[in-house]
Amino acid sequence: MRAIGLFLILSSLAAPAAAREVYFGGDLSFANEMNDCGAVYRDNGTPKDVYAIFKDHGANLVRLRLWTEGNEGKYSNLADVEKSIRRAKAAGMKVLLDLHYSDSWADGDKQIIPRAWAGISDRTALAQTVYRYTLDTLTALDREGLMPEMVQVGNEINQEMLGQADWKGRPIDWERNAAIINAGIRAVREAGAKSQVKPRIMLHIAQPENVEPWFAAATKAGVTDFDIIGISYYGKWSKYSVANLGTEIFRLTHLYKQDVMVVETGYPWTLAWHDSTPNVLGEDGLIRGYPATREGQRKFLLDVTAAVLDNGGDGVVYWAPDWVSTDCKTPWGRGSSWENATLFDFDGEALPGLDFMKQPGK
Repeated sequence: MRAIGLFLILSSLAAPAAAREVYFGGDLSFANEMNDCGAVYRDNGTPKDVYAIFKDHGANLVRLRLWTEGNEGKYSNLADVEKSIRRAKAAGMKVLLDLHYSDSWADGDKQIIPRAWAGISDRTALAQTVYRYTLDTLTALDREGLMPEMVQVGNEINQEMLGQADWKGRPIDWERNAAIINAGIRAVREAGAKSQVKPRIMLHIAQPENVEPWFAAATKAGVTDFDIIGISYYGKWSKYSVANLGTEIFRLTHLYKQDVMVVETGYPWTLAWHDSTPNVLGEDGLIRGYPATREGQRKFLLDVTAAVLDNGGDGVVYWAPDWVSTDCKTPWGRGSSWENATLFDFDGEALPGLDFMKQPGK
């Protein structure tokens, strides 16, 4: 009975979703590339700009990734991000800038140091490099009137940042890791101090079961000056049910003073293919009770959104909802490896799952 009473007391402390600012949206980092590849998006049969479709369905946030100077492609660089931020702001949406601190994909399994920084072994010098890169990037955006409202210092930083491929699974050197993270945080704060827009800072961990141990270690190492805990949640890589996700968010909102968001999620609406490129999410990405159908995807997203908001969380962002199949090539083949987990069908028509972003009363 005492445990139940404590649960009810803590539940009463969480502000209702309507009383706090909550965020819904998509990671539209592929949008410029998809436009160049000829992708067409439709809403009720009418072709529309993908940013406009998201805004019409309740989005108020766009997430965008940025890779470092060694990026060999023409997307996810600073010029591409500037174009994307302009599109988001023109549509009336805020921006979450996701700094990968890598020349290509950083994620929960790998945090590869940029080639230009690979020769820096001194911890202090490396932290200073992160600080200068972050500050210069945000200052350049601010000069163009493009300062993002939120900034991620790293993407899915489960592993030690600025490492090598063979660092997976090795213990994190928290003295080094904290110096790097704190340098990025300090740069965001300093850039914001000189701007009309004061970016909120997010630290982002992949899969909810990994969040508490990571933040406990980070806090012990002196990483504290951030505003938002970001979580990736995918059935393919997480053992948690949607209900478990809600319980974890409830715990985090009472363990820490920071806000909590699911900043990446995704779910297949079909197990079929539209091109020859293997899809990332197959049957191994399914969660019991949510079939790989249009309605199954919609139910998953509505239930995830409810789990987040009902437990004091502050928003949900869908990953790569627009990465549809085209004739363009990717590192994995021609087309898309996410075509069955987008929020558009194989004809580019908006799926019912898009409406997870519509808050009550909208």
